[in-house]
Amino acid sequence: MDGIASDVAVGVKRSSDDLLSGSLYSSPNSSVTANGSDSKKLRVEDSMDSPPSRVIHIRKLPNEVSETEVIALGLPFGKVTNILMLKGKNQAFLELGTEEAAVTMVNYYTAVTPQVRNVPVFIQYSNHKELKTDSALNQRAQAVLQAVSAVQEGGSPSSDMASKSVLTPAPSPVLRIIIDNMFYPVTLDVLQQIFSKFGTVMKIITFTKNNQFQALLQFSDPVNAQQAKLSLDGQNIYNSCCTLRIDFSKLVNLNVKYNNDKSRDYTRPELPAGDGQPPVDPSMAAALSKDSPSLLGTPSGMVTSYSSGGGFPSSLGAISPLSAAAAAAAAAGRVALSGHSVPGGVLLVSNLNDEMVTPQSLFTLFGVYGDVQRVKILYNKKDSALIQMSDGNQAQLAMSHLNGQKMYGKIIRVTLSKHQTVQLPREGLDDQGLTKDFTSSPLHRFKKPGSKNFQNIFPPSATLHLSNIPDNVTEEDLRLLFSNSGGTVKAFKFFQDRKMSLLQMATAEEAIQALIDLHNYDMGRGHRLRVSFSKSTI
Repeated sequence: MDGIASDVAVGVKRSSDDLLSGSLYSSPNSSVTANGSDSKKLRVEDSMDSPPSRVIHIRKLPNEVSETEVIALGLPFGKVTNILMLKGKNQAFLELGTEEAAVTMVNYYTAVTPQVRNVPVFIQYSNHKELKTDSALNQRAQAVLQAVSAVQEGGSPSSDMASKSVLTPAPSPVLRIIIDNMFYPVTLDVLQQIFSKFGTVMKIITFTKNNQFQALLQFSDPVNAQQAKLSLDGQNIYNSCCTLRIDFSKLVNLNVKYNNDKSRDYTRPELPAGDGQPPVDPSMAAALSKDSPSLLGTPSGMVTSYSSGGGFPSSLGAISPLSAAAAAAAAAGRVALSGHSVPGGVLLVSNLNDEMVTPQSLFTLFGVYGDVQRVKILYNKKDSALIQMSDGNQAQLAMSHLNGQKMYGKIIRVTLSKHQTVQLPREGLDDQGLTKDFTSSPLHRFKKPGSKNFQNIFPPSATLHLSNIPDNVTEEDLRLLFSNSGGTVKAFKFFQDRKMSLLQMATAEEAIQALIDLHNYDMGRGHRLRVSFSKSTI
């Protein structure tokens, strides 16, 4: 970078000399004069090794980025006290209230690539210790900042410009949230992690309407709802998908009857789970309190939860709704897990039971975590197979949940393959049925965006969730059917409508075997049994 950009905030052209002579910056550590030769020598943030500063330099911003979007990058970490937009250079400077907040922000974005409008941006400390801006030339940016600051502090914007152009009085503490492009699961807990950065989340109700995942979320104060809407509307939860569309609801209070995976009242932990709904996980119980902090703590705590190598642990699963790292990214707000998704969608599975395994059994098991396209058991090494998923994120999810699990009595190993695709055998070549193409299979669970299947992805467990049960099938029928798969049925519970049930095997290995054998089992009357893993116990 050869100089400070010359297009400031509202498009007023100034030379780098003008910028400096106007005292836009105040830096006790650097002596900057305004003559031509010195200003040409000035290099802004050309080193990653700049000492910590509460002024953050942001580069490679997309064109037409708004002040609100830039401020939103810093909001989860503390108060943003100043902003300077250099739109001609696609850059900005953000000043936080404390150096500690800036350190937390830079550390977090070192681990998780920040994105604005799906474009990765570059963040580092500025050489300047304080940001001084000419408010007359930076009016819009200052108005947005003043409005956001007022909301952060629980007040109301004092600037007429801010109140007219940025904020209107919050009509309700309840937000209506629609998730667009929901290619990966978004759960009630992930929403709580995201929105709790803006205030106390009291209640959440999730539902599917018009094949779209939606939610109603109630804050304790309309001002918090306003801030969350201002910062999060239009942002992606995950990389390039799961876009938040946020409006104020006409409701001013939510009536939550049950605490479960679909609805939650954080002020009333004593509520029942509701018949036919899995209860809240015991580990969540501590969170069911009005004043409890977010489950993962503050952003400064999140960074320490990553692996010591500075990356993510191998079990990340960038889209797993139960993943701590995914929730941490969500909790930091509007940050996609860019740079940590798997480049290819092909897995290498080894240590298989070569006498028992088939392409169909691998398709069924791995299909719990994504849409399996092709399976190839290696001709010269039949205890190993290549499995092609729909994309790298599905491959990561399957690997994180199935590596180390027992299948047909052997602990399988799942790693990423160097192959980008699984090749089909040449036409006319008999490979003994070791390769199978499942591209057009009707059994894919995740073909439909917004499908409820995205919300019900869990690791292998002894408890299975059964659905699509005909009304003439009894508990005894299902117990006998699953016992015949070679395991022991320990417990059983019908849901209220008797079309679904929970069935608990003795071990997760037995449950894996039963799922492989009985998912899509013909129950008669055109009913195909659907089997998946559950996080509940009976």
